Amino acid sequence: MTTETAETTQILPADPSAGAPRRWLALPVLLTGAFLPILDFNVVNLALPAIRTDLGASSSEVQFVISAYAATYAVFLITGGRLGDLYGRRRMFLYGVAGFTIASVLCGVAWSPSVLVSGRILQGLTATAMAPQVLASIRVLFPPDEQGRALALYGATFGLANICGQVLGGVLVSSRPLGLAWQAIFLVNVPIGLAAFIGGLLFLSDSRSEQAQRLDAGGVVLLSLTLALLVYPLVEGRETGWPAWIVATLIAVPFALTAFVRFEARLAARGGDPLVALHLLRNGPFVIGLVMALAFYMLSSFYLTFAVYLQSGLHETPMAAGFATLPFAIGFFVASLASSWIMQWLGVRTLTLGFALQVLGFGAVMLSVAKISPQSVTPGLICGGLGFGTVMPSVIKAVIGSIEARHAGLASGIMISTFQIGAALGVAIIGGVFYGALGARQDAEAYAHAFTLALGCNVALLALGGVLSLWLPGERKPVA
Repeated sequence: MTTETAETTQILPADPSAGAPRRWLALPVLLTGAFLPILDFNVVNLALPAIRTDLGASSSEVQFVISAYAATYAVFLITGGRLGDLYGRRRMFLYGVAGFTIASVLCGVAWSPSVLVSGRILQGLTATAMAPQVLASIRVLFPPDEQGRALALYGATFGLANICGQVLGGVLVSSRPLGLAWQAIFLVNVPIGLAAFIGGLLFLSDSRSEQAQRLDAGGVVLLSLTLALLVYPLVEGRETGWPAWIVATLIAVPFALTAFVRFEARLAARGGDPLVALHLLRNGPFVIGLVMALAFYMLSSFYLTFAVYLQSGLHETPMAAGFATLPFAIGFFVASLASSWIMQWLGVRTLTLGFALQVLGFGAVMLSVAKISPQSVTPGLICGGLGFGTVMPSVIKAVIGSIEARHAGLASGIMISTFQIGAALGVAIIGGVFYGALGARQDAEAYAHAFTLALGCNVALLALGGVLSLWLPGERKPVA
């Protein structure tokens, strides 16, 4: 997620081919840093109905529990990687783990929706100090002949986090350990965070860049402002009746975006290090890839709408809702493991296959739910999960292949940030479609209608992603 660097280390051997002596002990610690942010994005979905009831939250506040986390993570992700380059990846990883653990406690003891949303913003912020150090540290700690195995475990961690997020969320909310309900999904991070922090102190070697890029504080502020002006009114507008100030906020978005682009261009012209390298946007395949990533990850709204449909519409328990989502997570996990072989076979057309599987799978889910027959959604969820797991690792590999190697780290960071922006917008826009269609009705048919309408929006976006994938050339030479 960071740009290419020349690393210096505290404990690493003089011969890079030998690797760090305790690298395989350090790897589980690092993978915890990749596991926690994904787990916390998924685990919260199954607790949203309980959170809404217990805290008296509105539907917009429930949406903010997800979108505020995703938007914060998106904006500060690249900055977190640069902080590791500047001040040491071990130090920033430990700061991130400690901060994420503290933020989880704040979420777990939240007494109001606003406190919970504040805690989620803090979680997203501290996750950006932790997560970018994982790939960068693997690159430094492991010799070239072992990096493949380490990266395979890194990829599998995402699938495992998705599975655990679905199952663990439902189990914790239903079983109410120590009398806790939704609070347990956040407090469970405390022992995991403590173990990762102690493991980091014991086993992680430090590394940093001798040529680290400077921080672009102005770019962070302007991009944060742009996303806030976009996401907040999209979530809040429906409940407030779209007052004039909400409409004015939306109108301000293109002006804020223009200010951000101009600031980044001026910074680059002065020889600075902009948050977003605008020259990459002159690369057609890369831009197509960003649009695909945005449309693809707006599917994050599915986790919200499906959990609410099952629990509030069909009155399923959180545990039953978690296990109902498990086929999707398993399909995702299996496909993520097989995607590298599929990519070797089909090349960039792997993306087309992945999008097609999702359109077919979620289309089947829509038909099943329209008949109010949730027991028959399993085949569709498996198919959708297989498609999701095929696209997820392939989109970065296919698109980054159009970028010069010296820009690959930066391009990856932009791509992953785009995923998170897509998640925030998906919850804001498609979540708004869901709650708008639901209205004041609370019967099963109303929830089924709202869910199928929202999922239909996702299917349309996935179909768009599939069409765009056809525009990516099968073989191309990297360009600057």
